[in-house]
Amino acid sequence: MAAIARFHILQQSSSVLKPSAISSRFPHQSSSRPFYCNPNFFRNNNHPRKLHLTPSLGANSSSTPENSSPITSSSSIVGDLLDYLNESWTQFHATAEAKRQLIDAGFHLLSENDEWDLKPGGRYFFTRNMSCLVAFSIGEKYSVGNGFHVIAAHTDSPCLKLKPKSALSKSNYLMVNVQTYGGGLWHTWFDRDLSVAGRVILRNSDGSFLHKLVKVKRPLLRVPTLAIHLDRNVNKDGFKPNLETHLNPLLATRHDDSSVDSKDKNNKDYHHPLLMQILSEELGCEIDEIASIELNICDTQPSCLGGANNEFIFSGRLDNLASSFCALRALVDSSTPVDLSDEHTIRMVALFDNEEVGSDSVQGAGAPTMFQAMRRITDCLCCNQYLNEGVFERAIRQSFLVQFGEVVEVVEFVAVSADMAHGVHPNFVEKHEENHRPELHKGLVIKHNANQRYATSGITAFLFKEVARIHNLPTQDFVVRNDMGCGSTIGPILASGIGIRTVDCGIPQLSMHSVREICGKEDVDIAYNHFKAFYQTFSSVDKKLNVD
Repeated sequence: MAAIARFHILQQSSSVLKPSAISSRFPHQSSSRPFYCNPNFFRNNNHPRKLHLTPSLGANSSSTPENSSPITSSSSIVGDLLDYLNESWTQFHATAEAKRQLIDAGFHLLSENDEWDLKPGGRYFFTRNMSCLVAFSIGEKYSVGNGFHVIAAHTDSPCLKLKPKSALSKSNYLMVNVQTYGGGLWHTWFDRDLSVAGRVILRNSDGSFLHKLVKVKRPLLRVPTLAIHLDRNVNKDGFKPNLETHLNPLLATRHDDSSVDSKDKNNKDYHHPLLMQILSEELGCEIDEIASIELNICDTQPSCLGGANNEFIFSGRLDNLASSFCALRALVDSSTPVDLSDEHTIRMVALFDNEEVGSDSVQGAGAPTMFQAMRRITDCLCCNQYLNEGVFERAIRQSFLVQFGEVVEVVEFVAVSADMAHGVHPNFVEKHEENHRPELHKGLVIKHNANQRYATSGITAFLFKEVARIHNLPTQDFVVRNDMGCGSTIGPILASGIGIRTVDCGIPQLSMHSVREICGKEDVDIAYNHFKAFYQTFSSVDKKLNVD
């Protein structure tokens, strides 16, 4: 979902690959891996993971909307999104990949522990816990007290996580003890080719420690379903697995522990030696060097295009890495020296962790991470300007936030994030309010709720739609049925926490919180272009409306 405030957060692109081009370029596919699973198919170069900057919009914050031309892009960002999804198995990998792309684009890495030296025209970012990231670019004409334009999203997705003591054995099988994270559709995790990814702490010989990410790409685990012959009523009564006893993945048949040499009794007791050996081989270290692990269970199937016309994206973690990537890419592509030369505001992206479980963590949207960064930015830039009363407070009042988050049941609180939205399901049309049924390929969905479960107001919805209207970009509206509970997002958390005008929005999708989700390829490009338009033209729209 997305929350829009004068903190701008946007991103998108719009080219579409025609089926005719596919068939002519690939008349026959002999490879076992379909071409549409390969992100390099979208490119004409040999650098699959290099960040490709799309052309500038040709309009900036000072230009009038009437003079703004429709936003078009010479190439789609879908291929780069597939790269990002396939690289980002966990929130840690998503943050690390975002960090790499920002550095490649010329952004400067900051540390929250150090003193900052910021200048107009500069581009900066920092990470927290390697699962939360805040990036921003400062307009050359920024004056203290001007606003922030922010897009917020989240890096985490529902998944299974290893318990602190994961070693489990049953009936001569080695199994992995897991806990559920977030509100996942857990039945979709059965009979999938799974593996592990996350981070480890390594103990160096000099007594220091090293933080490293790890990903075992080959299928390593599987949660098998029970044969129908042993559960004859499953199709009539429904599949209702016990999440404590039925969801533990198989690792191997019983292994002789004596074949694994480890002096670390804790790790040997806590986790299967066989698993630790696999991790050590992946990391290129000794088992005894692994001091701590934090691992997610991940689906190994690559993200790819699907559908008869390749119009869909089939992938895990679309909620919410699709929005995160669109926001990040929009900031990068709208922060060139030309873009910033006539900019009076600060453009920002905030990617948070733990949105799926309420955001109440040091790396979640419930922490004051973004607001502390805004205060530090304002204070730093004040050093070279005369400090007037209330500059930070005035900056907030002139700010705007685009918030992305999914709709969930009331029992699952969803916080600040550039997130996804529920597209109408063709087999369950009645689950949507009849006049508010978002469709795939029809643009970003603006979410409304009279009880403030979403932070969208009549004013923020109008401003966000006006940006889209100027650039000929489609938008849709969503409200939940009155006889159904409404989810929430981090939009209200951010809006109420500091008083930022906010809009909740999202890319429409199906199968939300499944191990394998689906969204429209065109919507990714539309979202990117809408976000980019937000950064570049929102100021000119906002100054034409005076409410108070």
